[in-house]
Formats: sequence, structure tokens, C-alpha cells
Amino acid sequence: MATVSWDLLFGYLFLGLINGGFYALLALGLAVIFGMLHVVNFMHGVQYMLGALGTALLLQTFGLGYWWALAIVPLCVGFTGFLTEKLFLARIAHLNALYGMLLCFGLALVIQGLVQAIYGLTPLPYSPPQELTGAVKLPFLLVPYYRLWVPVFSIVICGVTWFCIQKTRLGAYLRASTENPQIVQTFGVNVPLLVTVTYSVSVGLAGLAGVLAAPIYQPQAFMGHDLMIVVFAIVVIGGMGSIGGSIVTGFLAGLIEGLVGYVYPQASSLAIFILMVVILIVRPAGLFGWTVNAPKNAAENDEIFDVSAKGVKITAILVALALTVAFFFVYKYTVIQAVCFAIYALSVGFLISYVGLLSFGHAMFFGAGSYAVAQLGAVWGVPSELSVLIGVLGSAALAFVVGLVALRRQGIYFAMITLGIGQMMYFIALKAEFTHGEDGIQNVPQTALFGLLPLSDPTILYIVVSILFIGIILGLGRIVNSPFGEVLKAVRDNEARAISLGYRADRYKLIAFVISGALAGLAGGLKSVVSQSANLSDMHWSMSGQALLMVLIGGMGTLYGPIVGAVIVFGLTYYFASLGEWVLVAQGVVFVSCVLLFRRGVVGEAIARLRSSAKSPKAESKPEVSFS
Repeated sequence: MATVSWDLLFGYLFLGLINGGFYALLALGLAVIFGMLHVVNFMHGVQYMLGALGTALLLQTFGLGYWWALAIVPLCVGFTGFLTEKLFLARIAHLNALYGMLLCFGLALVIQGLVQAIYGLTPLPYSPPQELTGAVKLPFLLVPYYRLWVPVFSIVICGVTWFCIQKTRLGAYLRASTENPQIVQTFGVNVPLLVTVTYSVSVGLAGLAGVLAAPIYQPQAFMGHDLMIVVFAIVVIGGMGSIGGSIVTGFLAGLIEGLVGYVYPQASSLAIFILMVVILIVRPAGLFGWTVNAPKNAAENDEIFDVSAKGVKITAILVALALTVAFFFVYKYTVIQAVCFAIYALSVGFLISYVGLLSFGHAMFFGAGSYAVAQLGAVWGVPSELSVLIGVLGSAALAFVVGLVALRRQGIYFAMITLGIGQMMYFIALKAEFTHGEDGIQNVPQTALFGLLPLSDPTILYIVVSILFIGIILGLGRIVNSPFGEVLKAVRDNEARAISLGYRADRYKLIAFVISGALAGLAGGLKSVVSQSANLSDMHWSMSGQALLMVLIGGMGTLYGPIVGAVIVFGLTYYFASLGEWVLVAQGVVFVSCVLLFRRGVVGEAIARLRSSAKSPKAESKPEVSFS
């Protein structure tokens, strides 16, 4: 039996306490923003990064040290929050929470891309202040003064914030405004100003966490990239909108992470996500939460353009014509890869348009299909068609398990849970030996289809993938126009009414989620065959963001709009790859523009214009819009 190394154990626990301080500050800001604005602030990681970056730049540019940064930088980052709320978030405050989440995601891409373009990826050096150098000897542990300062200061700030929200008149106004802003405004409270100030202060907390982190983790563009997914999981565990829950869970999560790091270091990154899954099974509202459902369905759209049976056939014909033309004028492998991402976008678009659910973790199914095909083909020598089939079945099984957990919540909560579970799967892939870590699985063979048609021939591969793609279009159209699809639409439009009519809404949503996951797995498997590789980027949460961008550009609320969105996004990424980090900026600008100005997307806007023309007085009749 192994003996306990108390020095090492307390070292891990103290490291967990430090990380817990960062988690608590960031989770506190997220919880306040969600409680007040019902927005999942995807910019929080970027604002944390700006706090750390501002600390380093303040020293390099003006010679102002740590203590000045502690006072100035949170105010500056908070002011950027003020501008963000006034210029962007206030314009979509009347829309559902999905748009706020996507807008923040787009703004985060822009800022990260700009910081990377200006400062690169090399961390900026920053040292602790002179007053906090040295260390103190504690039982079993020698603790640097600065690392002792971080959790103590974090506890003080979290406590002061909690007191202001729970025990002051301003906090009472704030809490009341989250419940009924119209009534609060009748008492003379300027609710819009209160919202802006609240968002700014919460963003300032993220900036403050960045200042504290600068001497430990060194500022660089992506320092908050994956950290925020951990913080999202912490907010879900504590209970969405629970101020005290976010603080307690933040420190608790840090300590659990430290303990697991001591016992089994390989699983330390997974600990918080596993805890999230367990808590959601036992208590869907979270440890300190009191509500299960979101204020509004996160995937609720202003307009839904359901596709008719005739529209399905027209779409299939148009896609077949486009693929035929592209065969002669575009590099075949480029088109095939675009088709893979179009299938992936279809899987996400189907879930949003016909189930009313936004999944921000669909990359786990895409990556699962990709890795399954790569492992089966490259290592075990399984034929490509059988590998893809097994990959699809595996992704469907994974979607079934994830759906049993995630569908216990709805709306924006569902999106965050899928995001957390997806990141858990990413860390599993990162640690698993068979995935080969950052190197991925290479040299995936392209065998002969049924032993007859060599998929290594670009023409044959093009034709096979094209036929499969058209079959998916027809199959999805058949599903949404079947009795099963009609029930899905009823659940999407009014779930309570569908349940009152005797339909088991949860079962229908689970089946649809499995179909969507299987499609994503198919896309990932085909991508693995086409590119002859599988890597971690296939499963990273940013790949889920790519799919959402495709859906948003093509038309959220349309079944086939994501195909157009996939072509646009893939083209932007492929043909401008030489621009490096500026591609990230361009994608972010497109995201923001679509949310603010072009929410119907390309296909949705086209259908809306056709409907408008059909309703004009000059029209002799009202033709049915039959494609989307």
C-alpha cells in the first residue's frame, strides 16, 4: 500500500485552492451576467485574458507595476464591458438568449484574433510584485507569498460582491430587475443603466482575475480559451444564476481538481466535468439552483421555415446540379471536404430548427466518428465503408448517453451542458493513448468500396460522397415530413401542449438528438477518410462553434440553409488560410454581422423575400414556399 506524501498532497490542494480563486471570480461574473441579462457571456475568457495582458502592457508601456494594475486594469476591462453592452448586447436584449451567446462568441473570436495578430502567441513575462516575493513555511508546505495572496484576495472580493448583491438596496433592485424589470422601472429605477453597470462590474471581475493570474500563468492570447469551458461547467454545477453557488462551487472545484491531480494526475482535467454529469443526474438544477428550464427556449427563432416534400426534391436537384458543376471547375478534394462539413452543419441545423435545441458540444460526435474511422482503418485494417458505419453507430450511441443527461435541462442550459460534456470528451481524447495526442492518427487508408471501387481515386470518392450527401438531404426531408417529424414540430412549437395530447416529448427529443449525433459522426467519419487523418481539433469545442456559424449564415430555422452556410464558412477558412490569425477575426466579424444584421441567414432571407412577394397585392394567388 502506497504511503501518503503529505507535502505533495498539500501542494496539489493548495494549487487547487489558487485555481479555485480564479474559478470563483470568473464563475461569479458569469452567474451575475446570466442572472441579469440571461446571456451566456462567451467573452468572459477573453476579458480575463485582457486583464492579464493589460497588466503586462501597463508595466511595459508606462512603467506602472502590479498594485497600479490591480486598481486600473479592472476598471479598463470593465469599461470595455460597458461599450460591449451599449453597442452590441443592448441591441439584441429583446431576442432569446441564443443570440446573445452567439454574439459574445463572435466578439471573442475578433478580440482573440486581433491580440494574436498584434502580440503573437509568445507569453509576455510578468513577475510578482516585490512586496510579495519570498515564501512562508507552513506545515507540510513552503508557500510563496504571492500564491497565498491570490486565494485570500479572491475570497475577500467574492465575499464583498456577494454582500453587495444579497444585503444592499442596490442588490435588491438588481435581483428584482431579473424577475420583473417593468415593475422595478415604475419605482424610478433606471433598469437599462443598472443592467449596463452590472455587466461592466462583472466584466471587471474577469479583468481582476486576469490581473491576479498574470504573474502565475503569463499573459498570452489564448490563456482563457479552454479555461472558460471549465468555468461554464462550474456555473452549471453551482446552479445557473446562483451567486453563492458559483463562489462555493468555484473553490470546491479547484480543491477537487487538486485532489484528483494528486491521486491520478491524468484525470485532473476531467474531474470537474465528471462532477458536472453526476450532479446533473442527481440534481438537474445544480447544487444551489432553483430552476430547471431557461426563461426562453435557447433555440427559439423569430421565424421557422419548415420544408415541404416538394422543397426537399427541389433542394436535392439543386445540390446535385451544383456538385456536377463543381466537379469540372473545383478541386475535387476541396468540394468533398466542404460536403463533409455541410453534413455536419445539417446535423446541428436539424436539431435547432426541428427540435428547438442548441448543442454547443456537437464536436464530440464529429470527433468520435473521425477517431473511430481512423482507428479502425489505420490500426485494425477495417474497410472504409465498414469503419464509417461503425463510427456512425458509435456516435449515435454516444448521443444517446449524452442525451439522457443533457435533455434533463432545456434552452441555454442544455447548450452549456453539451458544451461541458463535449469538453470532457475532448480531454479524454487528449489523454487516450490511441489518439496519439496532438499528433493525431495519420495515414488512414482509403480502401475499395465493397472491394470494387477504389476510394483512393478522387473521382470515385467524389461520386460516392455526393450520392451519400444527396441521400442524406432526401432522408432528412422524409423524416421532417413524416408523422414523427410532425410531432417534433409540435414539441418545438409548444411542448406543454404536445405533452397534454399524450406525446412523450422527451422520447421524441432524444430520438432526434441521436439522429443528429449520428449525422455528425457520419460527417466526422467521412472527413477522416477524405483527409486520411483524425486529430484533436475534430473534437474541440471550437469545432462546435464552426457548425453554429454555418447554421447562422445559412439560415437558422431552415433545414437546408446550413448547406449554404457550410460552403461559405469552409470557403472563407480554406481560401484565406494564408492570412493566419486574421481568419479568426474574419469569422468573428461574420458571426457578429449575422447576429446583428442578418439573423435570417442567406436561405432564410431568400425565403422571407419570396413569402413577402407572394403576399403582395399584385399576386393573383398565394403560392406555397416549398423549399428551405
